[in-house]
Amino acid sequence: MKGSFTKVRTDSLNPKWKQATKREKEMYGRGNDLRSEFERDYTRLLHCRAYRRLKNKTQVFFDPSNDHACTRIEHVGHVASVAGTIARTLGLNDELTQAIAIGHDIGHAPFGHSGETILNSILGKEENETVPKKFWHERNSLFFADYIETLDDPNGIKRPLNLTYAVRDGLICHCGEIDQQGIKPRSEAINLYDIKRPGMTQPYTWEGCVVKLSDKIAFLGRDIEDAKMYHLLDMGSYRQMREIVMTTLGMRAERTRSGERIGTVAHRSGRAVNTTVLINDMIVDLCENSSPEKGLCFSESYAKFISELKSFCFKNIYNNWRLQEFQNYADNVLKTIYRTLMKAEPFAKNGRMPFNAVDFPMLAKAFEEWLICHSNYQKAGTGENLRKKMRYDTETIFDVQNEASFQKCVIEFISGMTDDYAIKCFNEIISF
Repeated sequence: MKGSFTKVRTDSLNPKWKQATKREKEMYGRGNDLRSEFERDYTRLLHCRAYRRLKNKTQVFFDPSNDHACTRIEHVGHVASVAGTIARTLGLNDELTQAIAIGHDIGHAPFGHSGETILNSILGKEENETVPKKFWHERNSLFFADYIETLDDPNGIKRPLNLTYAVRDGLICHCGEIDQQGIKPRSEAINLYDIKRPGMTQPYTWEGCVVKLSDKIAFLGRDIEDAKMYHLLDMGSYRQMREIVMTTLGMRAERTRSGERIGTVAHRSGRAVNTTVLINDMIVDLCENSSPEKGLCFSESYAKFISELKSFCFKNIYNNWRLQEFQNYADNVLKTIYRTLMKAEPFAKNGRMPFNAVDFPMLAKAFEEWLICHSNYQKAGTGENLRKKMRYDTETIFDVQNEASFQKCVIEFISGMTDDYAIKCFNEIISF
């Protein structure tokens, strides 16, 4: 268990090292940097605005009045904690693991997975066997890292993050919602934008694989804790949880090589199951049962337990009628903002304010700044390059003269909103 992955860790002795540390273009040089390549990526993500906004984005429960309910930024912290423990135990590169973990959700839409579903439904049909999603947050995290997020260089010029390949790969490949055993990294480096579906392409590094599993470990226990706090679980739910524990794990205590008891969740079933118990036991089981030969995997009993626990959460938490009502509200908020911004298309083509700034001053100002920074929009009556004036050294991503590109521009703008900001924009639109 301990140190069993040391020989395959992503370091200078690994044949993947050159590709893993590759950057498309350096942001800027310091000449006195004490950090490794992956530590630099970690701090770039930590300081970008998309990461900061996660504190006001839904994890499961929207706009909680209780300060102790989990938000998206807390979830990211949980993933980083879980992934770091696993990486250090197995002997993998903790710096790379932490960089992927801290940035894995920067492309998440407001209102959690409901927001993701809403934006995807706007763009086209829901995912099926032949039609892949057009909006999925893992890909959007990569897109934001590559094209949207910037940091100031020493001269105050805003430049793209320019992350390493291994971290970028970990962002788009982090989906932990698909149950898989024996996860191993893929061998080849690919164009990451050729990945068309979430969860189906394994990461390029073992560290990326660790984050992928840590995402699942982190959200299961915490979502149950919050559901209990909001009284979403009745006595029947607690009995069902107890039955899952008893039938999948049994009422026995296992022992590690050092003689310490694990499998403690089997002795804390029902109301007593809590986040730290679940997380601890899943981490220990994963580390005990994984090897470079088998891949990252849980024991058979824990794999079954996790699968049934996920089913329990979908039935009793994620599909709870109260959350369904919230999703209806979120649908109205985001689609109203979308329809309003799409009305701006003919204005943007002519270089005018997207719509009447008197009616929607907050939304109009923010969207015009977005257009200036990320599109070929040129404000009428000004001969100057406004993007340069705002000190942005970024690429033109969206074409306001093209309807499909403009639609993508609007969707990406909305995806970066926090819950609170989206609601403020919605209220501004419907207020007279």
